Amino acid sequence: MSWIRIISFKESKGKLRKLYEKITGPNNNVDNIMMIHSLRPHTMVGHMAIYKNVLHHSNNTLPKWYLETLGVYVSILNKCPYCIEHHFSGLQKLLENKDIALNIKIELEKDEYHSVENESYKEGLKYAKKLTLNTNSLTQKDIEKLKEKGMSDGEILEVNQVVSYFNYANRTVLGLGVTTEGDVLGLSPNSSQEDNWNHQ
Repeated sequence: MSWIRIISFKESKGKLRKLYEKITGPNNNVDNIMMIHSLRPHTMVGHMAIYKNVLHHSNNTLPKWYLETLGVYVSILNKCPYCIEHHFSGLQKLLENKDIALNIKIELEKDEYHSVENESYKEGLKYAKKLTLNTNSLTQKDIEKLKEKGMSDGEILEVNQVVSYFNYANRTVLGLGVTTEGDVLGLSPNSSQEDNWNHQ
């Protein structure tokens, strides 16, 4: 499951148990990416707050399937199987079409975006790649390209934050050897309830 000790839901108590109860899915399942924080629960609070607000907040205006697509792409670029599996399952669920989701994933693995028809979304994927792999080469021109394709400043911020979050998440699980063993794939918190972190 990981290269460091994890405190399971069954073993947990006190503040950690309360945090686990806040983020559980079916049958008290807690994703391993969250349980990896169990020896320092305060870092789980920070991780979950970023994840919930960046990817699953009702004030986001970009469609959730696109934000998930960005996450899958960043995880592919970082070669992070854990996040690819989780968020590709989430993408399938959001699109309600496994074939379309699979086409998107196959294209992303080739750095192609044909299945993403919106031009601003394609440009967002190009920005995601550059931010992930060549951060220091970014310039204002990259942002101007997004604007020229019709993306607003607020939407650009959403893309930036999702890409930045997934780089953090990828490095968390890759750096600590986290696997999907025991996880339930494709669950996510409710976007309409800000304080609800339960996965469903």
